[in-house]
Amino acid sequence: MRKHHSENHRTQHIGWLRAAVLGANDGIVSTASLILGVAAASSSQSAVLVAGVAGLVAGAMSMAAGEYVSVSSQSDTEQADIARERIELATDSVHELAELTAIYVHRGLDHNLAHQVAKQLTAHDALAAHTRDELGLTDTVSANPLQAAMASALAFIVGAGLPLLTAWLTPYSTLTPVVAATSLLFLVVLGALAAYTGGAGIGKGIARVVFWGALAMAITAGVGKWFGVAA
Repeated sequence: MRKHHSENHRTQHIGWLRAAVLGANDGIVSTASLILGVAAASSSQSAVLVAGVAGLVAGAMSMAAGEYVSVSSQSDTEQADIARERIELATDSVHELAELTAIYVHRGLDHNLAHQVAKQLTAHDALAAHTRDELGLTDTVSANPLQAAMASALAFIVGAGLPLLTAWLTPYSTLTPVVAATSLLFLVVLGALAAYTGGAGIGKGIARVVFWGALAMAITAGVGKWFGVAA
């Protein structure tokens, strides 16, 4: 008996993975940077923790709202294109069949075979064929605003919670180096996990997030130090 062959493609993760990685990365970097900046300008651990908690709450809400609005706009555009395609199929089916045939010819089929495939797919589900092959939209990559917003906000909270918890558990005298070092370690883990899940090179994924995270933390700490001295 022949076993069923099931394929699990990386693109199935693209919707939530993008939002989750962005949220976690932003949570770690922005909160760690905020903690380091406030620590450089203040001598109070309570002030650092209050700033970190405020940054976590504000950042999570901002990420959720931003993702929802952004992905909703993308979804609106997709739905408008599908509606336009539905009208064109109803009013000019001959041209739409020729358009679908041309797409398959461009992909490598000879004209007769392309025309035959286009006719069969049109007879089965014309709108689905044009949505997939002309517009490039599928269930795998279509926009899901609520999913993106929730994944982004939750990931931000998890990411922001790591440097915040570190700042809470670390004595104030060593807070700055410990938060900086552990945050970079968190970014290493995040970069590796995101690269592995997405099927990309792990070294490249780690280098990307660590470089920009370290730069953000260094600049913010420098600004905090400068204002602390100026005060």
